[in-house]
Amino acid sequence: MPLIYRAATLAAVAFSLLALTACDPQRISELKEGVSTEADVRDRFGAPENVWDEPGGARTFEYNRQPAGQVNYMITIGPDGRMTALRQVLTPDTFARVLPGMRMDEVRRLLGKPAKTTPYELKKETWVDWRYLESPNQAKVFTVVHGPDHVVLRAQTGADTDAPEFKGGK
Repeated sequence: MPLIYRAATLAAVAFSLLALTACDPQRISELKEGVSTEADVRDRFGAPENVWDEPGGARTFEYNRQPAGQVNYMITIGPDGRMTALRQVLTPDTFARVLPGMRMDEVRRLLGKPAKTTPYELKKETWVDWRYLESPNQAKVFTVVHGPDHVVLRAQTGADTDAPEFKGGK
């Protein structure tokens, strides 16, 4: 495939993801905890990236906006089929719950699908990134570093150098 077509395809995919994220506030405003049903959630958000079983028969739907977006949503559906919670999980409060010694499957369950995973073979570490916005509008990356046993070694936050504001114009 010629380079120009590849670039156009990548641009179209990125635009589609950004457009999808831009519609989220409208979709969220149409849902009400305790009233909206699973069908309402699926009508607005589509099929979830993942479905997590919860105690008591509830289920949490993961709606991932990574790597182009800066949010991940977890929407809980109670055993009665009604929405009980809608949370944007890429926040400093949620990040504070990620601690050394946790397993990466627990982190994945807490934060949703990451934007990027980078293995560093010589260091025997893998860095896993989630892009997010810190108030007021600072593009950031939350990184979890784990070893070959998939146990968290450390976590850190830094500037999202892949964000548009860090890219020079041409």
